[in-house]
Amino acid sequence: MILSMTGYGKASAEYNNRKIHVEIKSLNSKALDFSTRIAPIYREKEMEIRKMVSNVLERGKIDLNVWVEKETESVGATINPDVVRNYVRQLRDISATTGIEVPSPAEIWQILVRLPELTQSNSVEELCDEEWEVVKDTINRAVEALMDFRRQEGEALAVKFNKNIDTIESLLASIEPFEQSRVQKIRKRLEERLAELKGVDYDKNRLEQELIFYIEKLDINEEKQRLTNHLNYFRETMASGHGQGKKLGFIAQEMGREINTTGSKSNQAEMQNIVVKMKDELEQIKEQVLNVM
Repeated sequence: MILSMTGYGKASAEYNNRKIHVEIKSLNSKALDFSTRIAPIYREKEMEIRKMVSNVLERGKIDLNVWVEKETESVGATINPDVVRNYVRQLRDISATTGIEVPSPAEIWQILVRLPELTQSNSVEELCDEEWEVVKDTINRAVEALMDFRRQEGEALAVKFNKNIDTIESLLASIEPFEQSRVQKIRKRLEERLAELKGVDYDKNRLEQELIFYIEKLDINEEKQRLTNHLNYFRETMASGHGQGKKLGFIAQEMGREINTTGSKSNQAEMQNIVVKMKDELEQIKEQVLNVM
């Protein structure tokens, strides 16, 4: 079954007062176009993350976002009491030597919060093996959610493609009655034109030969056979598994070539109308096949 390149997946996990979130999006692209936004603590694992995701998704414009939410209790910095006491002592010493009034406690705090080195970091963030396993599992779950999305989209595309193929087959079969009557119409038109040329004698055997040659040039049996083969091959390729998007695009191009040749040889309004309808169905296939992985 074919897969779509469009997809979306999201997963979350918790570890040591942290909420780990992973969001991944995918759009159609000719090759793998991978962009990431990763929380600083996990950035050292970026290459491994890229490899993990690329091995599964293979193709498309991928946007991966990994971020962390910390609970309010696990604040990364605290006030350094030694620095506070030192600043307060300096303020009082300055007041004593200069005669400036000592600020009130509320004013002192307003001054302190503007001074450097008031806070100190509780800990240095380091990625441990246990947390990395949690992150990997979260990424894998987000990727699997995206793949489920791709499968659903792929099934919808397959239904649409089969409908388009069936319609083209039906239109191709409807050409046959007009194709058979075309010979008689061409013969009648030529004979009427020759009858208008009064006093001109012509070799009827030569006319028959020229007519046969002309009709052979307009014969579309080969085009019909090749188009039928391409339609069947398109179905077989869809059923052969994912990763067939480019191949399906090539088959659609060949189908278009046969339909165009049929149209150029039609030489009849009814047949050309049918060809236009076949082209419309094929354009729908070409538009959607760009989204097949």
